[in-house]
Amino acid sequence: MGSNVGGSQVTSAAGPVADETLPHVVVVGGGFGGLACVKALAKAPVRITLIDRRVYNTFNPLLYQVATGGLNAGNVTYFLRSLRQQQPNVRVLHEHLVGVDTAARTITLLNDEQISYDHLVLANGVTTSWFGTPGAKENAFAMYSRSQALKIRDTLFVRLEKSASTPGTDDGLRVVVVGGGSTGVEVAGALAELRDAGLRPAYPEIDGDAFSVTIVQRGTELLKNFRPKLRTYAAEQLARRGVDLHLGTGVAEVLPDAVVLTDGTVIPSDLTVWATGVHPHEEVDAWGLPRGPGGRIQVDAENRVLGHPDVFAVGDVAIGPDELPQLAQPAIQGGKHVGENIAAALAGLPTTPLKYFDKGTMAVIGRRAAVAQLFDKVQVTRGLAWLMWLFVHVMSLIGPRNRLTTLAGLVSRYGFPFHRNPVPIVGDVPTVRPPKGQRPGTPAEAFPTSD
Repeated sequence: MGSNVGGSQVTSAAGPVADETLPHVVVVGGGFGGLACVKALAKAPVRITLIDRRVYNTFNPLLYQVATGGLNAGNVTYFLRSLRQQQPNVRVLHEHLVGVDTAARTITLLNDEQISYDHLVLANGVTTSWFGTPGAKENAFAMYSRSQALKIRDTLFVRLEKSASTPGTDDGLRVVVVGGGSTGVEVAGALAELRDAGLRPAYPEIDGDAFSVTIVQRGTELLKNFRPKLRTYAAEQLARRGVDLHLGTGVAEVLPDAVVLTDGTVIPSDLTVWATGVHPHEEVDAWGLPRGPGGRIQVDAENRVLGHPDVFAVGDVAIGPDELPQLAQPAIQGGKHVGENIAAALAGLPTTPLKYFDKGTMAVIGRRAAVAQLFDKVQVTRGLAWLMWLFVHVMSLIGPRNRLTTLAGLVSRYGFPFHRNPVPIVGDVPTVRPPKGQRPGTPAEAFPTSD
């Protein structure tokens, strides 16, 4: 083992090791906010520990494409340890944060390891909120991680194969999407197009009416964060694609085979997708940090946790004076700004409050149908909005391989002339095998079971 002339790092067979005398920045969460913070500190004289419960970053805005067979899971995930190829001052730790001691400036991980910090950045995101709805957690599918998206896709194709094996019965496929925000609209639109273009030729045994897609929304309109014109357009496009809308009624209970609404309506459902509501993870309750609306950690204009000058929170888990929405851009801009402020403080320069720039928000309904609200003023629909959505989402992915494969996947799903006969990425349907102990080709009757 040797050291460089300045003594700022040592080298070993495993590569460079950060100088332990440098200020230690611990970033919890490898999502939009966490990665933005880490990258902003690339040239700062610090050593960074990035902690995440998963070994990859997930591009959540495209998870619904994985759930509906449009993209592979690898297209929207990025191996966090690959960060070290460009940024050697980062150590990536696959662990789970369970405790924060702000007085001692240490954190405790699930494996009981304690790590000290000079600056702590909490960017650990949120999880699904079930709002206490009976049966929701047990019978509905959330879509906040790669594994959850794959589970939806697997269940979808298992159910399709079951329906195809019993043609001419009422055993169809009924999907209910709970939530009329961007995620709910995008899931429902993708499922409707998958049904009409990709699955009708593949499953001639299933009558078209037997595959239904329904959105349930407590509010009276879809996409409440968009302008009225865009809400109306989205509702019209979904109806055009055969999506049923149940607006103005909440969910009272989720059963294994139905969704019960607050007005007493019962909607049969073989697959219920929960696309509404988020809440901080349970462990945040034990950290002793100030909480605001929705259980989010309260921060000031510089994203410092109130009362804790060395602790920051960014992204969905944080709420500041401006109460920014839980979207990608506030997380990215907040994470980058925190990183820049930490670097400035270490250099003896003044820190500054975050000046959030609202670039707008988008939602795609289907091929050549999307809505975009830019800079809170400009409203775009139809094909132009779809092209803008495609460009923004592809370019926001991490890594050239992900951008290339995602672009190819989306073009093959929506582009001309591929959209006429798209081939979905099939879910994992269980293999058909004879019962244990039965030889292939032998009638099952030859192997009676005993009580």
